[in-house]
Amino acid sequence: MFRTTASLMRLARASWVLARHDALLPVEYQDRLPPAGRLLGRAARLIARPRNGESPGARFARALEKLGPAYVKFGQFLSTRADLVGADFAAGLATLKDKLAPFPTAEAERAIETEFKTSVKKLFAVVGPPVAAASVAQVHQARTAEGALVAVKILRPRIEQKIAANAAAFRLGARLLEIFAPAAARLEPRRFVETLVRSMTLEMDLRLEAAAASELDEVAAGLDDVRVPAVDWARSGKRVMTTAWVDGISLTDTEKLAAAGIDLSGLAVTTVRAFLASALDHGVFHADMHEGNLFADADGALVVVDFGIMGRIGKPQRRYLAEILFGFLHRDYGRIAEIHFEAGYVPETHSVDDFAAALRAVGEPIFGKTAGEVSMARVLLQLFEVTELFDMRLRPELILLQKTMVQVEGVARALDPDFDMWEASRPVVERWIRRELGPEGLARDAVDDLKRLRTAFRRLPRALEDLNAAAGAVAEGGVKLDQDTVARLARANADATRGRGLAVWVLALSAAAVAGAAVASAWGG
Repeated sequence: MFRTTASLMRLARASWVLARHDALLPVEYQDRLPPAGRLLGRAARLIARPRNGESPGARFARALEKLGPAYVKFGQFLSTRADLVGADFAAGLATLKDKLAPFPTAEAERAIETEFKTSVKKLFAVVGPPVAAASVAQVHQARTAEGALVAVKILRPRIEQKIAANAAAFRLGARLLEIFAPAAARLEPRRFVETLVRSMTLEMDLRLEAAAASELDEVAAGLDDVRVPAVDWARSGKRVMTTAWVDGISLTDTEKLAAAGIDLSGLAVTTVRAFLASALDHGVFHADMHEGNLFADADGALVVVDFGIMGRIGKPQRRYLAEILFGFLHRDYGRIAEIHFEAGYVPETHSVDDFAAALRAVGEPIFGKTAGEVSMARVLLQLFEVTELFDMRLRPELILLQKTMVQVEGVARALDPDFDMWEASRPVVERWIRRELGPEGLARDAVDDLKRLRTAFRRLPRALEDLNAAAGAVAEGGVKLDQDTVARLARANADATRGRGLAVWVLALSAAAVAGAAVASAWGG
């Protein structure tokens, strides 16, 4: 009872702050509300003090900053769901600033000692004042006992308890929303909140962020002019993470970058290609690539920091993204439409030709315009709006990828106002298409299918034994199948069906690979 009361009080405070910013039931959305909602909105605006010219998303972001860490994380998470809140509202949320007042260095040193059960002096010769303070953690420059300059990230005191308390309020709010606004049920507010809470819980463990930094460090080793600070595992734990110190200029300061003689256009290209190559080639990407997390070192290389939000994308989704970009680059709307249907993103009840026509409405307006007039991020947003008309349900990783692409393009255009996202992307996309969909990729797919076929055939003898035993039991007057036998029979049937399909697919792929190799050889000659 007490916990529910406390959650209600937190929700009441949040409602008051949102109303003060005209972000509870914004005036811009009044015509979409039912009569009771419009009445409540007018009442809320009696206490509103909005800034002139601010969009609803920007007002909402400012209110969340006022409410504290958990609400800031809520806003960041919501900004990745343009499919739920709309592209314009999500763009407003992009103004969210994850900055708070720092806590004292003495408190940071106590946190280090608690984490490692030893004196801070045994780990660090000196721990400097905080250089950056966000909602969940803050960063200090420090020097190790061996003399290395490092960055030490430390969780805020009692942040886990604060996040947990607000998570309970979010859960209650989701339940109340489903009760009093049944139309909102299609947005699955409870599921949304649980996903958010899970994300925040993972962010409370800096060991996971250290692992993400280490993984991206390996990816960066294969990229040109991209660096990730190395993790100091001996000085990293659940509430403390230590990495090499980054000496560089923040991409927020374009004047300083220019004064240092850094090629801003080249840096813009590096930023975009690093993101795309990481996502397409490795299936993992930094999902919070705003200017504050990006630096340029003395050599002009891109340095990436803060790995609290990571995106992952499977091979089918990578192929989907690459073929879509490739299709737009070559104005092949029919192929883009087919990709959506092949991937199962658009139900077969719709027409491929109708969908291709809708895609043409997105793509054609961008051609014949200068690079400064064409935004790839905007094209993707329009694409997602169109696909909604065809009952397409976007996978979360694609939405996170789209959100990051919006960030990356914004960074690139801030560095170079005439930046051409399409031309910068072309080499990465076309390389991926050649490698994955050319003869080499087809041959690799054939080998993978043969391995799956072998696994299916290995299971067949056991399945046939089960079928023989079952037939004998039936002949003797009946059979009672236990759960394991039923499961094996189901697998046997699936394997037999898959085996036949795979055999045909393998033959087709092998023929395609041979044909492709012959064509490639002919071209080479």
